[in-house]
Amino acid sequence: MKKDWIAAEDRARARVVMHLVSAALDVPMAQINGDTRGHIETAARAIAYYLLRVAYGASLGRVAAAFGRDRSTVRSACNRMEQRRDDPRFDRWIAGLEAAAAATPLPMIDAESAA
Repeated sequence: MKKDWIAAEDRARARVVMHLVSAALDVPMAQINGDTRGHIETAARAIAYYLLRVAYGASLGRVAAAFGRDRSTVRSACNRMEQRRDDPRFDRWIAGLEAAAAATPLPMIDAESAA
């Protein structure tokens, strides 16, 4: 039961970061969560994975589960985002998204509704 609640909370957080990334990059949510392999879509997806991981402290496995992806895909994307943080401009931009994600209240989820 607790695992279901955690998974529901992770999915809610994934939606929060997808909305933020969608607005920041002007990419539709469906493309972020889809399977398209265009440059902007894959970058948006990687940023969303990374934000879920750093803004909320989710493990790679939990990020993968929340997005319905493989753990190795998420690990690779997060590694790419860490490398990009060497660019001061990108670092400031992603830090702003992290702060926005961390400050965004999540939907009210309780253990009973997640079961």
